[in-house]
Parts: sequence; C-alpha cells; structure tokens
Amino acid sequence: MKNSTHSNSKRQARLARQAARARRNALIRNIAIGVAALVVIVIAIVWIATHQPASAAASQPSTGGATPALVGTKTYASAPPMTIDKTKQYFATVTMANGGQFVIQLYPDKAPIAVNSFVFLANQGYFNGVTFHRVLSGFMAQGGDPAGTGGGGPGYTFANEANDLTFDKAGVVAMANTGLPNSNGSQFFITFAPQAYLNGGYTIFGQVTSGMDVVNAIKLRDPDKSPTYLGDAMQSVTIAVK
Repeated sequence: MKNSTHSNSKRQARLARQAARARRNALIRNIAIGVAALVVIVIAIVWIATHQPASAAASQPSTGGATPALVGTKTYASAPPMTIDKTKQYFATVTMANGGQFVIQLYPDKAPIAVNSFVFLANQGYFNGVTFHRVLSGFMAQGGDPAGTGGGGPGYTFANEANDLTFDKAGVVAMANTGLPNSNGSQFFITFAPQAYLNGGYTIFGQVTSGMDVVNAIKLRDPDKSPTYLGDAMQSVTIAVK
C-alpha cells in the first residue's frame, strides 16, 4: 500500500509538471501570436497613414502668419493668412485644358475670406488640372476638388459670408459647401441661369464677366450617375490685381 501511494504521488507530480509545461507552452504560443498580430496592425496603420489622402480638418481662417504648410497632395495644414486688399479689383482667368478661357471678377469687399482663399489656391497652382466634376444642365458647373469626386478639399474650411449678392443671373460664382456651417473649402460653382432658391445658403464671391460661352460648353457630368467619367479640366487659374 505504501509503495502504491508513492507511485501514485510520482505519477501525479509528473502529470502536474506536464500540465504546467503545456500551460507554459500555450502561454508562449499565445504571446507570439499576439505580438505577430500587433506587428501586422502597426504595419497596416503605417501603410494607411502614408497612402491615403490627408483628411479635411476643420480650421478657422487665419488673419496673419506664414503661408500654411503643404502636408499632402494639394492639402494644407491651415487656412491662408489674409493678404488681399479689399480696395483693389481681382480677376481670375480660367484657362480650360481643352481650349478657351473665361474671366471671373472676384469681390474681395463682399466676400474677403472666400476671395482670399481662392486667390491663395490659384497662386499655388491648386486648380491646375482639376476637373469640373459636377455639371448639370440649366443649373451649374462645380469644380475645385482635386480628387474629382466632390468629396475633396484643401485641408481647411471657413465660414459662410453674408452679403447682398444673389443668384439672379447666369455666371454667378459661389462657394460650394456640405450644407453645414463653416464647411467652405476649395470647391466652387458657376450658375448657368438664375437660381433664386440658393440665395442665403452659399457665399457668392464672383461673377463671370467674359467667356460665358466657354462656361456653357463645359461637358455635362453627374458623378452620381457616371462616377468614372472625367469632366473637363482647368489647365490653370491666374490672378490679376488692378
């Protein structure tokens, strides 16, 4: 009986050691799997951060300071400093990639923040090669999004500006927004005809003064119906000050 008890004790000790070793091996294996998973997650995060466009972070316009840093492809860390002179006249000449030009008279006295941003972006070559991604018959031509989808922007936003201008004619130039306050960025639109129902909802900052025939010739494009079709692009936008 004594020998049997001793044998049982040895067997139980051996089984206990085996169980402990199995638990230890399982723990090591789980740690290794966890470390491998963590490495995969870190690699994925780094890849996403370095391959996707920078997000459009909200930012109020600045009234001073240096030119905002370029943090991505046509994306800026903050709104530009206020540099326009409200007492002068500003004109933007838009040259289309497929030929033709039109001129927009900008209104720095009516919408200084919008004009300041537009002038800054134009001088940076921001609009070069950018399409009019949404062009609807009898309504308007919308452009200014480097992504060409309607979802892109310069990396900053600014508030709507109230003024006495209205959508009472063709060629009115206004900022596009998401329908929410302070959501203006780089996208703008040009009306093909009066659009009174838009009054009060969008910042008007300019008027096409010549080349309306070129505007009317911009190819129609509805991104909701033809997302893969590329619209007519702007070759360049140059600013003149008088």
